Amino acid sequence: MQSLFNRIRAYNVWDGKLYNTGYKRSEYLNTIKKYIGNKLIKVLVGQRRVGKSYVLRQIINYLTSEKGVNPQNIFYINKEYTAFDDIKSSSDLETLFNYYCDQFSLKGKIYIFLDEVQNIQNWETFTNSYSQDFTYEYEVFLTGSNSNLLSGELATMLSGRYIEFEIFSFSFFEFADYKNKTISKENFIEYMQCGGLPEMFNFEQEELQRHYIESLRNTIVLRDIVGRHKIKDLSLLDDVFKFLSVNIGKLTSFSSIINYFKSRQKKTNYETISSYVGFLKDTFIIHQAERYNLHGKQLLGGECKYYLNDLSFKNYLLGNFPSDIGNNLENYIFMQLRRMGFKVSVGVFNNVEIDFVAQKPEKTLYIQVCYILNESKTIEREFGNLLLIKDNHDKIVVSLDDFKFSDYEGIKHIRPWELL
Repeated sequence: MQSLFNRIRAYNVWDGKLYNTGYKRSEYLNTIKKYIGNKLIKVLVGQRRVGKSYVLRQIINYLTSEKGVNPQNIFYINKEYTAFDDIKSSSDLETLFNYYCDQFSLKGKIYIFLDEVQNIQNWETFTNSYSQDFTYEYEVFLTGSNSNLLSGELATMLSGRYIEFEIFSFSFFEFADYKNKTISKENFIEYMQCGGLPEMFNFEQEELQRHYIESLRNTIVLRDIVGRHKIKDLSLLDDVFKFLSVNIGKLTSFSSIINYFKSRQKKTNYETISSYVGFLKDTFIIHQAERYNLHGKQLLGGECKYYLNDLSFKNYLLGNFPSDIGNNLENYIFMQLRRMGFKVSVGVFNNVEIDFVAQKPEKTLYIQVCYILNESKTIEREFGNLLLIKDNHDKIVVSLDDFKFSDYEGIKHIRPWELL
């Protein structure tokens, strides 16, 4: 145990050092700060390599440098690093944590940070025990790269005792700030082409960028999906991901996917496709937007739309073509709405489709997305669909036009970067 303890010391701040945390994700940090100081478990979830670990370490720096927390009262492990390979189960974690407590004369609250916690078997046991322990003060922070992190039994045990924060790749505004660029159409198009994965910005050559994205895709598919599920057809799983990536923003059903593969002499079935799409969603690499009936105020089954967590997966692995810009723009708007905390669905109103219905308890937006409003029929469609909705919620048309149209009967026209 002494050997393990010595190895992990370099990854902790026990000697008073601060982490090099890279670009400060202020929006996430400011939100999470509001919930620090209680027994709620703070859970950061999101796709691999979007920066969850950096946000976690920024929280640690905030605690030690601004809140005066004793660095020795912070216990941090990251299961992505080989130094922590010996921690395989909750009992291993318990043994290490007790050894850590014995090494320091600790007073006051202990802050426990478990990075990529899903890689520890039965981690729920440890987390549940220490988050609810009334004999001593503990505050627990977790990160994970699987949307089922808090599903099932743990969610039942911790009902009302945790709060979840979804971390995304860099927004256009973070991208522009990081690269010292202005907010402009030219730079926005560059952002859509390269995506917002933070580590990508370290690579200038397109070949290195493509290699990085391919390696990340393989890690998500092979490690996070194949490693956890009994995948019978790895090639099919990869083809399903490619199909969804090429068809972002298009209404899709499991039957249409099956028929697509059938036309290419590749047999599959509903259960397999449903499972594979679900596994991809679990890793956050894709997101689903269900159809929402605006008359009945209810979600509809069957067809839905899929969007990529980051456009780099499509652009670098499958190609970025001029004809794709409209769908890519729609993907951006979907993800930006998710960053803003909206639940996003596809609106259905009198057989007319509304691109996005974005909902929060206190606010609803109706949004149409179009590359360019260059024809009268396009303008009539985008504005006309929204005019059919006779309530008082905000209605917005988003396009990449060089100029802004005047508001029309309460409908606003904005450029993508003005969606805040």
